[in-house]
Amino acid sequence: MDIKRTVLWVVFSVSLLFLWDQWQRHNGQPSLFFPSANPTVPAAATGPAGAAASASASTSVPQASAIAGAPAASASAVPATAADAKGEVITITTDVVKADIDTVGGELKRLELLKHKDTVDPTKNLVLFDSSATRTYLAETGLIGGPFPNHKSPFTALPGVRTLDNGNQVQLVLESTEGGVKLTKTYTFKRGDYSIDVKHTVTNDSGAPVSPSLYLQLVRDGNAPEGEQRFVHTFTGASVYTEASKFQKFPFDKIEGGKAEHATKADDGWFAVIQHYFVSAFIPQDKAPREIFTKKIATNLYAVGNILPLGTMAPGASVTMDARLYSGPEVQADLEAITPGLELVKDYGWLTIIAKPIFWLMTQIHKVLGNWGWTIIALTVLIKLAFFPLSAASYRSMAKMKLVTPKMTSIRERFKSEPQKMNQAMMELYKTEKINPLGGCLPIVVQIPVFISLYWVLLASVEIRNAPWLGWIHDLAAPDPFYILPVVMAISMFIQTKLNPTPPDPMQAKVMMFMPLIFSVMFFFFPSGLVLYWVTNNVLSIAQQWVITRKMGAGPAKA
Repeated sequence: MDIKRTVLWVVFSVSLLFLWDQWQRHNGQPSLFFPSANPTVPAAATGPAGAAASASASTSVPQASAIAGAPAASASAVPATAADAKGEVITITTDVVKADIDTVGGELKRLELLKHKDTVDPTKNLVLFDSSATRTYLAETGLIGGPFPNHKSPFTALPGVRTLDNGNQVQLVLESTEGGVKLTKTYTFKRGDYSIDVKHTVTNDSGAPVSPSLYLQLVRDGNAPEGEQRFVHTFTGASVYTEASKFQKFPFDKIEGGKAEHATKADDGWFAVIQHYFVSAFIPQDKAPREIFTKKIATNLYAVGNILPLGTMAPGASVTMDARLYSGPEVQADLEAITPGLELVKDYGWLTIIAKPIFWLMTQIHKVLGNWGWTIIALTVLIKLAFFPLSAASYRSMAKMKLVTPKMTSIRERFKSEPQKMNQAMMELYKTEKINPLGGCLPIVVQIPVFISLYWVLLASVEIRNAPWLGWIHDLAAPDPFYILPVVMAISMFIQTKLNPTPPDPMQAKVMMFMPLIFSVMFFFFPSGLVLYWVTNNVLSIAQQWVITRKMGAGPAKA
């Protein structure tokens, strides 16, 4: 019984790490400890040759015939001339985005976020949609159900303003006619808004009835975002939301294996591609029946989308279908205002019920302090105060254990060959000294969900991305460039180890001494905001533990 406290402290520390690792594996990310246990997405498209293959593969139209209930005619192929079409790239610039739209297919092939810096090169802006040698990430729309305009058909751009100057919005209108059907795409960009209105107007100029369906899809390779930090694996994949089935997400390896389970029919909701801090989501108009699909297009290239039947159109008839495309940061308040459920892409997992209030408190503190670094410190202090009674009980119990450690060592020496008598003597000692051997650990266990929730709040919050604290910390979402905080973290853990009761077993004592070194290695690669939280928590714990231990030691000394 005398070593249970030490063992539980070690289990507590290691369990935090393993819980985090299991969460990564649950979301399809590489495991820190068992990398071979995770299904992997083929990485053939990481080089220029692979990217070229991906780009050509994306010319395929969604095969609606593979989806239950879709019209058989919708499986028609892209016209042979579409692959050879050459178009013009039109750039639309607002105060928050710079978008490149190709007149071939009206495809959104590049989207630069002007208010967010690149992870790898902070001198550049972050590019979300891209069609380059190292990244394929596209938004595509078109018609199926016949030889109609699709995302590889040539479009004509109508004249208009391309830059948001003094107005509040700028539009791009594209037109294409194939098979007697005219498709007009209208992109509307608004000031200060990452939501793009995408309107499709279909006109039947043929002499016979037609039954086209509109498809919307997001196409992306399966690679993680560039610059993802070591030991910090976040979710990258697709998601679907309907009012009936709620939020469903799945990594690309599940699409690869045909195991992406999600709703297939709905008349509401949205679909999205998620990566750390950012999301792209297509939101079709409400109450429009749709088929939901996910599929592998080519090696390491995947699509998620909707097919919306437009019904039978008589000659000369016209139908309009509205949609919105949000592509930007996962700012919770903004996502909540766009459409129901979109805020769920900022996923805290099974601890959401705790994490959301913590994030709300964090934002309220930031409104007062105006600095996310000081906000993290203030939030940690408030949480520490909230758990002060539990922590105090834990440290008092540990202080008692430390005072009786010499007696425990003596009992071990006297009864080292008689385990049963040793346990009886230990129990008598606990009873005499009024010590609960689990008293130092149980209060800590109660706090674990809160601290894990805070960890996920800090890891998921785009608000701390590129946010400075002071001095050398210019980005709380990036590792400490000079490793000052991780070193302070290691020192604080070492001090805590010295304040704890020394394990009677020499081997256990050595393990406890090496624990700060083992954990500090990981913290060298953690975002500095997370390390700042742990350092603050440790410093407060040391102060509280030192005061209680000193008081407990003063009583026996006077006696």
